[in-house]
Amino acid sequence: MTSRRGFIKAGGLALFGISLGGFPTFLARAAESNKIISPYKRNKILVCIFQRGAMDGLMAVTPFTDNYLKAARPTLFMSAAKGGNTNPLIDLDGQFGLHPSMKAFESMFLEKRLAIVHGIGSPNNTRSHFDAQDYMESGTPFNKGTSSGWLNRAVGLLGHEAATPFQAVSLTSSMPRSFYGDNATVTINNLQDFAIQMKGNQMGANIAAKSFEDLYDQTSSSLLKETGKESFEAVKMLQKTDTRNYKPANNAIYPNSQLGNSLKQIAQLIKMDVGLEVGFAESGGWDTHVNQGTANGVFARNAADLSNNMMAFWTDIGSYQDDVTVMTMTEFGRTVKQNGTGGTDHGRASCNFILGNDVKGGIVHGNIKPLAIENLEDGRDLAVTTDFRSVFSEVANKHLKINNNPILFPDWKGNAMGVMRS
Repeated sequence: MTSRRGFIKAGGLALFGISLGGFPTFLARAAESNKIISPYKRNKILVCIFQRGAMDGLMAVTPFTDNYLKAARPTLFMSAAKGGNTNPLIDLDGQFGLHPSMKAFESMFLEKRLAIVHGIGSPNNTRSHFDAQDYMESGTPFNKGTSSGWLNRAVGLLGHEAATPFQAVSLTSSMPRSFYGDNATVTINNLQDFAIQMKGNQMGANIAAKSFEDLYDQTSSSLLKETGKESFEAVKMLQKTDTRNYKPANNAIYPNSQLGNSLKQIAQLIKMDVGLEVGFAESGGWDTHVNQGTANGVFARNAADLSNNMMAFWTDIGSYQDDVTVMTMTEFGRTVKQNGTGGTDHGRASCNFILGNDVKGGIVHGNIKPLAIENLEDGRDLAVTTDFRSVFSEVANKHLKINNNPILFPDWKGNAMGVMRS
């Protein structure tokens, strides 16, 4: 029997979208001859969204009473005061204001189902996008040699072998660093049109096979031998569902974006009961060096896309909400002071959002001192007062019932943040 783990060590199972549409005929033929397996037991599900580019946490959730921030951002500072020509911040607690483009989050915050952690970041002070993302996704901020990602290790700590190839799915164009490792993960660009990725494998579409098992037995491709069983099982599952004509439930409307497409497909997998436990999606465009804008502009567009898509997803999954927690992450924040081109440069701490029925919502967690220069990291950045591992580990521990932090986050011995209910 083929060893799943043997291939996963080499990079995981990658399924990718194809522009030709539909499935190769031999796969379609084989799929028709097999019945889909029975729905899996419903599990707790963690969905992570990586905001690539480094979100300006001080604009997403602004400490609007801080006069130092107002002085540092003469054209970017936003107020919570009503009136005027611009949309004010949404006052959350008299100290922090939510960006108006994130209004979709307001109801969840008021219902105490959305928690915000401010001042979160990595203890490693690199301001390199690549390095910071690598450290955050590996979960080892001072070790570039870590071969696995923290979400892959989380899969290994779930306490059971995957009975499904869809236990951990990334809806991205390539496998994220978070998913690298020994445990089974799948990367799919698009559920509608996908094929098995086999570099250099000339497998004709005219292969006759009565079943996936027949096709597996006939092929001499070493790569197919390594990935075939899981790949075929994945195809069989999705072939039984009309993903192309999927209609979101409860009148949920996803914005037309990469993130919207990914979250909509994750919602499909959740409602298909195919055994999903870890989902991953990406949101790009947060590197706002130039013309960041305030109520309008590039930041506002990204903020609206993130919040509207998360709320569309939350609405869409309906009765599954008790099973799902959604958590965002970003590699670092932006400088307190705006730059000369109406933007902000690479900084340190940012904020993140955690949505779920088991979070301590309605609170801006964390500790932010007044943004006077003496309180800034390197005299320029919002200091990291919450290690990202104290949040990520708690969400995994409380929601997924994982209790092995030495494996999940090696070399970290910190305490939980307190963002989840017991």
